[in-house]
Amino acid sequence: MKPIAEFVKERRKSANLTQEEFAQRAGVALTVIRKIEQGKTNLNVDKVNIVLSMFGHELAAVNSKELQNISQIKP
Repeated sequence: MKPIAEFVKERRKSANLTQEEFAQRAGVALTVIRKIEQGKTNLNVDKVNIVLSMFGHELAAVNSKELQNISQIKP
């Protein structure tokens, strides 16, 4: 499972958008995109969900044991 920072940066780049363009399209401040992509930990969950919704995703609680089991499955 990828960290949010890596996920957002890869998806933004694959859409050929700069941080500024992406922030504008998502309707958030440029600083929000920069903080997410830098892996900052003091983020506003609502803003992160706005950004993730651009890719059809959202933050969700997951069972850490289930996540560990999923992470151990090799494709």
